[in-house]
Amino acid sequence: MRTEELHIAAVASALPDRVHTADALASGQCDRRVAEQTGIVSVSVSETASAAELAAEAAVRAMRRSGVPPEDLRIVLHADVHYQGHDLWAPASHVQDAVGGSRCPAVEIRQLSNGGMAGLELAAHVLRGQDSPAAALVTTGDTFGMPGFDRWRSDPGTVYGDGGTAAVLTNHGGFAVVRSVATVSDPTLERMHRGDDPFGRMPFSVRAPMDLEVLKRDYLASNGVGAAVRKVVEGQRDALTTALKDAEADLSGIDWFVLPHFGLRRLTAGYLKAWDIDLDATTWPWGRTIGHLGAGDQFAGLEQLVLSGRARPGQRLLFAGVGAGFSWSCAVAELTAVPAEWEPAPRHQPDSSGFRPAEPRLGSQDHPAGS
Repeated sequence: MRTEELHIAAVASALPDRVHTADALASGQCDRRVAEQTGIVSVSVSETASAAELAAEAAVRAMRRSGVPPEDLRIVLHADVHYQGHDLWAPASHVQDAVGGSRCPAVEIRQLSNGGMAGLELAAHVLRGQDSPAAALVTTGDTFGMPGFDRWRSDPGTVYGDGGTAAVLTNHGGFAVVRSVATVSDPTLERMHRGDDPFGRMPFSVRAPMDLEVLKRDYLASNGVGAAVRKVVEGQRDALTTALKDAEADLSGIDWFVLPHFGLRRLTAGYLKAWDIDLDATTWPWGRTIGHLGAGDQFAGLEQLVLSGRARPGQRLLFAGVGAGFSWSCAVAELTAVPAEWEPAPRHQPDSSGFRPAEPRLGSQDHPAGS
């Protein structure tokens, strides 16, 4: 979908303090093989704040940075993967209340790791054709903890970090314009994240903590590795091809690739090798210090490009996401300005722990499954 009237007015994140991989290795939380294959040097871990609270913190900061009045909001979209802090509760409404002044619809998105990108596309549809200045707020928020989820072991190939992110999108201006966004889905892959497990009556009543590797293995045993890999490759290729075509762009013209914070082996197989792109053109050097934020890697990555000073007007960015279900999204954006007045994110960003990952060895199991 061409999205010439969709602009990014601001992005923000709320990231807790980091736990270094070296410390997790010493305490037995993380296995050395996981550390070597993923290349993650630290992850953000929330000791107290819930997922929805982190999302609300990011939302307030993004709205302040954007200068958009809350009454201009036409929709609030909140994407998440894991538990939000309360049962039978609406986290999107909590986010909406935090920014104040809006009575627009507030909706939760459960497209797992592709939820933030799904929110971007849904916001484009809502803002399209609006006659007056209008905006959409898209947030993400997750914390990954026991007993339901082991951030180091539940999804081999990816280490999960806690955090909230937010993006304010408008129909009238910002520091970047979204040229296109495309989403492709393949529901025949949905069983990859439930395997042969029976349906349960309450969260984690069948399996705790989650073990996505077991579920994937059950699925592949009856459906075949080759067929599944082909579907994953085709879905990602179709989303990429459509987004580039609609934006009248090609991969050679992309300056920055804002990708999911997968482990290095999975990232290499799914994106770097498949698209023939250099690691230095991605947000990986920073993403490896916070881990996979569920649905929020893309908004956090864009914020980091701005705050680090690497983003320049005229540069083109490609955002990519994948989530269980399955769905794949890609979006092309062009930076039109660099907002110099943004305050730094209030969370520390540690230096490398000194841990060095092994060289990636690629196999079919490393294609990004997406949580």
